[in-house]
Amino acid sequence: MAEYSDKMQKALDNLEADYSTIRAGRANPHILDKIKVDYYGTPTGMQGVANITVPEAQTLMITPWEPKMVKEIEKAIMASDLGLNPSNDGKSVILHFPKLTEDRRKELAKDIKKKGEAAKVAVRNIRRDANDAVKKQEKAGEISEDDRKDEEEKIQKATDKFVEKIDKLVDAKTTEIMTV
Repeated sequence: MAEYSDKMQKALDNLEADYSTIRAGRANPHILDKIKVDYYGTPTGMQGVANITVPEAQTLMITPWEPKMVKEIEKAIMASDLGLNPSNDGKSVILHFPKLTEDRRKELAKDIKKKGEAAKVAVRNIRRDANDAVKKQEKAGEISEDDRKDEEEKIQKATDKFVEKIDKLVDAKTTEIMTV
């Protein structure tokens, strides 16, 4: 059961990581987590080549440790799917986050719900795998019918717990997005 519970936790953690990259009209350094910068021929995470600060609610400032990395960072941001145009002052790359329109907020809310549903499907698939494993153990004579029923009950409780956590996460992120 612990193995399947860990898999369900990973599905929840994956959803949280996905949500951290969705921009809500405010500057969030985690939006840059998936962007890789060419650092002497090696794709490196943004945090590995620069210091990222939030000087204002709508602005991110990326200050590379090596000034010649400014152009590489700009290139990586332009190539990403963020939809932001970086500017630089020679020493730092500056990202300005425009306020989200009502239509864009609704679109993001739909995307959030879709990702939440995908996480729930992943959890339910893990439940199915766990139940199948328990049934195989019963057929092999390793456990009794009562033990199988007890295990299936535990699996269902774990599934319900993770689905509830996913629902709370979806509601929290939707509220964050829809708040003007």
